[in-house]
Amino acid sequence: MKNILIAMIRFYQKFLSPLKHTRCPYTPTCSQYGLEAIQKYGAVKGSLLACWRILRCNPFSKGGYDPVP
Repeated sequence: MKNILIAMIRFYQKFLSPLKHTRCPYTPTCSQYGLEAIQKYGAVKGSLLACWRILRCNPFSKGGYDPVP
């Protein structure tokens, strides 16, 4: 499961992310954060951390440096 999620994120980073006109206000980007979280914590906890980060990533957020805990 972990490898499938990582492959999906890498596909997004390579093919879909360059098509977007907006940029993620956070460093590392949300997709990189998700990739690191899944690699560090596994499929379940890493996915939950990535989802929480995506929910916080909106036009009203300040952004900034937010590493994987």
